Amino acid sequence: MLQHLLTLIWNKKRQHFLLFLELFVSFLVLFAVFTMLVYNYGNLRTPRGFEYRRVLSVTASLQVPEGASKDSLTQLSEQLKRSLRNMPGVAAVSYVSSNSPYTLSSSSDNLSYDNISVQAESYWADDDFAKTLQAELLRGRWYNKQDVAATRRPVVINEKLAEKFFGAADPVGRVLSGNRQIVGVVRNLKDKGDYAEMIPGIYQRIDSGFQDKFLIKLTAGAAPSTESQIYKTIMHHLPGSSTEIEKLEDKRVVKNRLALVPVVLMLVISGFLVLNVALGIYGVVWYSVNKRRGELGLRKAVGATAGGITRQIVGEALVLTSLPLLLGIILAVQFPLLHLFDLPATTYIAAILLAAVFLYVLVSFCALYPGRQAAKIYPAVALHED
Repeated sequence: MLQHLLTLIWNKKRQHFLLFLELFVSFLVLFAVFTMLVYNYGNLRTPRGFEYRRVLSVTASLQVPEGASKDSLTQLSEQLKRSLRNMPGVAAVSYVSSNSPYTLSSSSDNLSYDNISVQAESYWADDDFAKTLQAELLRGRWYNKQDVAATRRPVVINEKLAEKFFGAADPVGRVLSGNRQIVGVVRNLKDKGDYAEMIPGIYQRIDSGFQDKFLIKLTAGAAPSTESQIYKTIMHHLPGSSTEIEKLEDKRVVKNRLALVPVVLMLVISGFLVLNVALGIYGVVWYSVNKRRGELGLRKAVGATAGGITRQIVGEALVLTSLPLLLGIILAVQFPLLHLFDLPATTYIAAILLAAVFLYVLVSFCALYPGRQAAKIYPAVALHED
């Protein structure tokens, strides 16, 4: 049966060339779409690693007076933090760098250890960062004021960076490039959005100077007026400053929407392409059925069942799809083999399978109605027309 279907399709290869090309391109587009979807879904399933609810992101830009000493600016930051921390409804306060959770800012640093070099996201935060975001320490401790007199700069790294440098070994106590000594390992923080990939990260201690960005963790029973009280406290300590207060929950929504923009665009483009392919397959199968009414009527006259006729029509469409699909799979398999775009091989394999299944289901659906219409052909009428 399969050989017969292949012979029928091969004899009409010129007629089906454009459809072959459409199916081939459709598979590649579906492969790209499913790769993106599988990649984003995999990232979505990974644990977030921190708590963003009831956390405020505050930016208080201040025109620093010319000639102001570093010690005076440090004292100003400490006074503001102390006042905020003592407010009712405030659980913790932490100064952070501009690439804090869910911002569009990024800061990278090239780290090395034992001839291994890794590009990592570099964060600066004070001693209360882990407490503010409820980040979980897996090994060691978070840096604190006792590290001020340390001869080496204390740093905390995340799981991803620890895995890159040390595998399963304990990294606490090791010294990275730049005289940075690891004092702890924190669980990966998915702070670039729910659909972002976990990347290596290093946290370094902020201990001096004026800090204009900080996170405030509110208690569960914080009053609705707490945010306005925070604003008044900041303006009291920093008169004339430009202060902006945002909720991490809102910043998370914005960040996730930006991450989904290319996915939505790909879905819209592939949707139009799939619709054109579906109409093309339906038209080809319908035309084929009407042109072969005599042949199909003869088949029924010699004993073919209605189900057999339907399966034949659908089978021809599936075999027609298999040829360009095979070429597409050969091309798609090169992505995991050549490690293109540095994605896991499982992501590509899952995308290939999903794209192939989707295309087969689509073709089966498009060929089913013409196949049922072919099954209703009466042998006498068909032979008389022929």
